[in-house]
Amino acid sequence: MTRQSISLTAPNEEWLKNQVNAEEFSSKSEAINFLIKKARSQEEFYDLVRAKIDKGEKSGFVKKQTREEMLAEFKTDLGDV
Repeated sequence: MTRQSISLTAPNEEWLKNQVNAEEFSSKSEAINFLIKKARSQEEFYDLVRAKIDKGEKSGFVKKQTREEMLAEFKTDLGDV
């Protein structure tokens, strides 16, 4: 694992310290890696949603669906993202 030096604002430093003190994470590094992993996962989700929207916009007209039907289809297509 590579080492990295970063600067934090006072509120972020305090939050990290509190997380470690409360034993939510074993170290500041673990907390930061968790947050980065979560952000990357969220970005992948947004990319998938954008791709679905683009595909839908390019496909032209589709059958008329109720809001509930549309939501059910989206949930099926997204799986466990």
